[in-house]
Amino acid sequence: MSRQAYSVEMPQMWQSPVVIASPHSGSNYLKTFVSQSVLDAKRLRSSEDAFVDQLFAVAPEFGMPMLTAQMPRAFVDLNRSSGELDPALIEGVRRRGQNPRVASGLGVIPRVVSNGRSIYRGKISMAEAQARIDQYWTPYHAALQQLLDASHARFGETILVDCHSMPHEAVEGVSPKRALRPEIVLGDRFGAAADGWIVDEIEAAFAEAGFRVARNAPFAGAYITQTYGRPARRQHAIQVEIDRSLYMDETDITPNAQFATVKAQLTRALSRVAILGSDRKPMAAE
Repeated sequence: MSRQAYSVEMPQMWQSPVVIASPHSGSNYLKTFVSQSVLDAKRLRSSEDAFVDQLFAVAPEFGMPMLTAQMPRAFVDLNRSSGELDPALIEGVRRRGQNPRVASGLGVIPRVVSNGRSIYRGKISMAEAQARIDQYWTPYHAALQQLLDASHARFGETILVDCHSMPHEAVEGVSPKRALRPEIVLGDRFGAAADGWIVDEIEAAFAEAGFRVARNAPFAGAYITQTYGRPARRQHAIQVEIDRSLYMDETDITPNAQFATVKAQLTRALSRVAILGSDRKPMAAE
């Protein structure tokens, strides 16, 4: 387990307080991990936010740093608390209060992937679980906080845009009319994680780029949004979920014919999101 936990792409000129992050698009599947699973590599990828890092990769060109996880969500979930340990998977974990995420197998070390398919034949050791947290979860979150602190120091505030993708089936029940189903869902913990004007601007950016946008349903933001969204400290966090069916074949986990078009739309949206910090003096990235 020696692979790098994350990568950071810094802009040549750091011009915006916005930080872009992709915690679930990691695709480095260790052979030892695949071999201990009852699933093949493709099924393990079903919970991955595949290609989200590529869709948002243009962010540094607009003066925004981008943080990307390297390890897959099925291996360690960076959008969970490090304390969300599953007693049904990890040896020696005591059963405590009912946490619905952990109970469903979606703790920091997931027990299942999409559609509730079990990853492992049996349990894993506490030592293995802790090693994943120490080597991948902790460095990613340290890097994220460091970027947010540096952004705040430069611009007086910081805005985390946490990028994800959602299965198409997740939005099928949101609206009874197909044409009205959202293509992007913004999560701000119902206003607790970011100032309203910031979310308004981000929503307008995606809408003007041609997306149907909704807020907080079916996803309001998870651990990252809840933890890093501190509007009173001028540290804001917004989760962005994009419908996977727009840009990829969800069964084969391959880009579809619309991938380039969707990426161009997102590029237009990011160009406006970056302007949230346009009144601040640009500074050369260190």
